[in-house]
Amino acid sequence: MDTTQITDAPPPSPRPPVLVPGRAARAATRPGDRVFLGLARGSGIFLLLVMAAIAVFLTWRAAAAISEDEGNFLTTFEWNTAGTEPVFGIAVLAYGTVVSSVIAMLIAVPIAVAIALFLTHYAPRRLSGPIAYVIDLLAAVPSIVYGLWGALILVPHMNGLFGWLDDYLGWTGVFDWEGGPARSMLTVGILLAVMILPIITNVSREVFRQVPRMHEEAALALGATRWEVIRMAVLPFGRSGVISASMLGLGRALGETMAVATVLSPDFLIHGSLLNPGGGTFAQNIASKFGEADEFGRDALIASGLVLFVITLLVNGAARAIIARRKEYSGANA
Repeated sequence: MDTTQITDAPPPSPRPPVLVPGRAARAATRPGDRVFLGLARGSGIFLLLVMAAIAVFLTWRAAAAISEDEGNFLTTFEWNTAGTEPVFGIAVLAYGTVVSSVIAMLIAVPIAVAIALFLTHYAPRRLSGPIAYVIDLLAAVPSIVYGLWGALILVPHMNGLFGWLDDYLGWTGVFDWEGGPARSMLTVGILLAVMILPIITNVSREVFRQVPRMHEEAALALGATRWEVIRMAVLPFGRSGVISASMLGLGRALGETMAVATVLSPDFLIHGSLLNPGGGTFAQNIASKFGEADEFGRDALIASGLVLFVITLLVNGAARAIIARRKEYSGANA
């Protein structure tokens, strides 16, 4: 009996090496890999150094001004740095910055998400392309142009809305209108919403396009309607991306300067109503007072800029924490 074994089977192919993240530097043996690794690492370190340098500069100049402030820097409702006893505080600026940005986010985020869903899941291709192009153009409009549009077009046409809010919601005090020009926090919030709308829409649209087709087809196969597909498959997958887009828009709203300075009628009072003119923001106050301020006044403005810098860092940190809790919806796990 022949017991010859068949030995013509090809030998098993060698398994590819597994790269451990900590050994990435040792794995970069080619000159091009070493150059790219050095550039990437150097860019990251350089960014950290720039951020640290900005923080040190703002803290150094702010400490010099706050040490000579005769009022409470956090609660004073006044900005007088030219007197013999300088008194200045950020209470009104912090309130105006936060309120106008919150109004902008409340208006812009739902509209932006709705537009992104329409372009990716409802609109035909020949219609979604031109609409997306127009939205991209809105993102390229300079801030001063938005400010001129707000001052010449938006403000004169807000009286009807303000009157309606006063008639039906004036009893709340938040929408009580005493007349006068509509250069108020609500107008600033609406203007900022128009400015950040393209940013949130574009990022959200790209996130919704990355939803795995299998998820949508599986929901449709189970009998889901178009809206149920969006609610169960699209929105959970793109939630972290929408949060990131919203934080980008919020960052621009917090630091917007020229548009707010053109529309707002500033003062150093906190108004309970969003319709009455007055208020201020960090960026608007810096832009309007920096040119005429002396050295001490500029240090005081830099101190307010430091607070805005800290607020921006806290907002970004909160966004990163929220996104980290939504890793199960990331594209890598799809």
